[in-house]
Amino acid sequence: MSENPDHSASVAPALLLSMPQLDDPNFRQSVVLLCQHSDQGAWGLVLNRPTNKAATVVSEEGKPVSTGLEVWLGGPVELESGCILLGKLPEEGEALRICDGLFLSGSQALLQKLLEAPPVGRIRLLMGYAGWGPGQLEHELRQSAWLISDVDLDIVFETAAPAMWEAAIRRLGADPAKLQMSPGVH
Repeated sequence: MSENPDHSASVAPALLLSMPQLDDPNFRQSVVLLCQHSDQGAWGLVLNRPTNKAATVVSEEGKPVSTGLEVWLGGPVELESGCILLGKLPEEGEALRICDGLFLSGSQALLQKLLEAPPVGRIRLLMGYAGWGPGQLEHELRQSAWLISDVDLDIVFETAAPAMWEAAIRRLGADPAKLQMSPGVH
């Protein structure tokens, strides 16, 4: 029995690393945590777009109060929606396991707890996400717009945003300056 040539196996979870020639301002030199991928489409979170702004809560007096949790842009879709990326399963609230040592939560209770106390550990608050319709990511992969890498928690949480893209590509043994787009999946 032959496999349907249009049906691709999921590459999630993975890191998608944009090729140097990808000029879309939403994804130029981006590292995307690909969370889900199926024939229905794909979605993930851009990991290296800090806003350099702290999340805020509104005090009982109605004044905004800054917290120690920085806001990151997870992608260009639904920027008003946020999620919490965590390095361990949270004690409260539900979480989706992405892979070993990586969980995603939209829990309001968890968010409130993180905003009220200084965050400890591997935690990131992301607004928005990156999404692909059916077949769109597969097309981009065939056009060589992305490199695919295993998820590396040190890249995700410990590498500084400006260095993340290059560090992730060099981890694959490649020099970003020498990469060229060519048809095929990398």
